[in-house]
Amino acid sequence: MYADPATIRKILTESGDTWAVVGLSSNRSRAAYGVAEVLQRHGKRVVPVHPKAETVHGEPGYPTLAAIPFPVDVVDVFVNSDLAGPVADEATAIGAKAVWFQLGVIDEEAWARTRAAGLDMVMDRCPAIELPRLG
Repeated sequence: MYADPATIRKILTESGDTWAVVGLSSNRSRAAYGVAEVLQRHGKRVVPVHPKAETVHGEPGYPTLAAIPFPVDVVDVFVNSDLAGPVADEATAIGAKAVWFQLGVIDEEAWARTRAAGLDMVMDRCPAIELPRLG
């Protein structure tokens, strides 16, 4: 229900190529770092969103979604489930087209709010796993 194949495909192929990755830092041992690298290899512009606002994979970082001075298509969320709902709400507020909660990030109320606001959403999945499956 939270990750139907049609929505996964739509977000990965039709929602746009500017992905804000919330929780992405320069820490190479974190999953967000590797996933962002895969997204870049698949033609996505990765925008790091982290309180440190570090440059990662050649892209300048921002402390919040609201601080990004250009449109964002997809918000990829690498924060704990209890912090994910406000990120989804911020994604809606900035006009993103879709929200992607990473593996293990689950907030059913945020999913319902985000979908009700008209955004596509996937929860508890990883785009680095899903992209190669597109064929």
